[in-house]
Amino acid sequence: MLPVTYPFVFLFVAALIVPFTKGHLRTAFVLIAIVLSALNISNLSDGLTWQWTFMQFELTPLRVDRLSLLFGYLFHIAALIGVIFSLHVKSKLQQSSSLIYAGSALGAVFAGDLLTLFIFWELLALSSVFLIWARGSERSFKAGMRYLQVQILSGLLLLAGLLFYWQEHNSLSFEFIGLSGAHGWLIFLAFGIKCAFPFAHNWLTDAYPEATATGTVFLSAFTTKVAVYCLARAYPGTELLIYIGAAMACFPIFYAVIENDLRRVLAYSLVNQLGFMVVGVGIGTALALNGAVAHAFTDVIFKGLLFMSMGAVLHMTGKINGSELGGLYKSMPKTTIMCIIGAASISAFPLFSGFISKSMIMTAALYEKFNGVWLILLFASAGVFHHAGIKIPYFAFFAHDSGIRTTEPPKNMLLAMFIAAVLCLVLGIFPTVLYQHLPFNAQYTPYDVTHVLTQLQLLFFSALAFVWLNLKNLYPPELPSVNLEFDWFYRRLIPNSYHWVVHQLGVLKSNLIAIANRVYSETKLHYQFIPGLEALASGRAISTSAMVSWISVILVIFLLLSFL
Repeated sequence: MLPVTYPFVFLFVAALIVPFTKGHLRTAFVLIAIVLSALNISNLSDGLTWQWTFMQFELTPLRVDRLSLLFGYLFHIAALIGVIFSLHVKSKLQQSSSLIYAGSALGAVFAGDLLTLFIFWELLALSSVFLIWARGSERSFKAGMRYLQVQILSGLLLLAGLLFYWQEHNSLSFEFIGLSGAHGWLIFLAFGIKCAFPFAHNWLTDAYPEATATGTVFLSAFTTKVAVYCLARAYPGTELLIYIGAAMACFPIFYAVIENDLRRVLAYSLVNQLGFMVVGVGIGTALALNGAVAHAFTDVIFKGLLFMSMGAVLHMTGKINGSELGGLYKSMPKTTIMCIIGAASISAFPLFSGFISKSMIMTAALYEKFNGVWLILLFASAGVFHHAGIKIPYFAFFAHDSGIRTTEPPKNMLLAMFIAAVLCLVLGIFPTVLYQHLPFNAQYTPYDVTHVLTQLQLLFFSALAFVWLNLKNLYPPELPSVNLEFDWFYRRLIPNSYHWVVHQLGVLKSNLIAIANRVYSETKLHYQFIPGLEALASGRAISTSAMVSWISVILVIFLLLSFL
């Protein structure tokens, strides 16, 4: 048996060695590192903690319980699928960044204190931004810079919060925090930014679509799910989260429907799915928290599958806008099938993974008498089927024949998609595979007649609405455009205001220089009539009589001023 170590160690070591390997050796080394890392956490027992003292701080860099273990398993599955999907990538920077990113996520969920969490919180930001910049375009560079600024802001809020927490509690233990005191709100905002709360979500919809075809798969799996884990750990039962989550589940639908970039559609869909998880954390019962965690688990897999299918399309065609695609089912039939499985899963079709997790949250909302929230989530579920369940496969593979003829993506991409598709079906058909590992004791049976019939009716009428809108030419067309929402403030208003201020300062400077030149010219025309002034201005020696005249004038001025 291998000696147990910190969960992030194997992936960090692999990230350091990857630049010095290549070809099949690199592939074998990375895959072995992930397998060894997974075996390592499988040997971690529930209740295990490792503590040590740093200066006056009591730190717990390793804390194991059922909640952290489940996310640990999830992140290893995501890392394995993501690495297989990106085996064809030659960039050592991307491969190392991906491993550090995944390892940082593991370090964060097993952190038992806020300082350790903060360290991995920052590593998540610093490692992931390279997956955006790796695309090498001006758009990706600017999006990456905006992404990094927001992530650093989240880290600063977390740092300020933990300092206030230490001052008040003389402890950095990462347990329930709640919205009490300045530290509670600061940490809440830090988690909220990374969880893509409303008005703080644009970093996700801005940056994820600009990452590389493989980088987006990693990005969709780790950052936001670490934030969901942190909310479940520190803020369960916080009612404010219910209403924040309901808003998150709803508003992205409208933007996803009109969006042309299909990876940006999935980015909005990611915010939408996070909304369900946040609602579950806010309700805070055992069933709701299990639902939030289960949905995080299934979302990483089916959303990863959808991002992989669109990444494969981008990799093979160089295009990702719905207005430029269509008819690809003829040359990419396997990718089409994988995409449809992902679409069925996110839409919560019976026998697919989304069905067995999303319903737990909605049932918990009904049990706790949040009927209005349940109706909002029902509407959001129908919207998901519209923009992710139908729009993604329809416009990419079926809508019209774009004339693009290509081949299936590399075998490693197909293998990664196949693994994710199988997991979507296994979890949907055998939900106890996931349920037995959930952190809280709560009984739930997803396949009852009422739930199955309700969900099938919802999906049927949602599909009928899509068909009717298309036939009537009322469905929003796929237009080659960039849709701005709250990010208009920092992508348009602030830069334009800055340029306007700089321009006005330039105009003011030019006017002041012109006025100064005019005053100087007018003065020069007149000072030659005043004895000695012309010589004084030019630096030449002046006569004694002129000097005496000027001293007299100055004395008179001072005399008058003294009287005043």
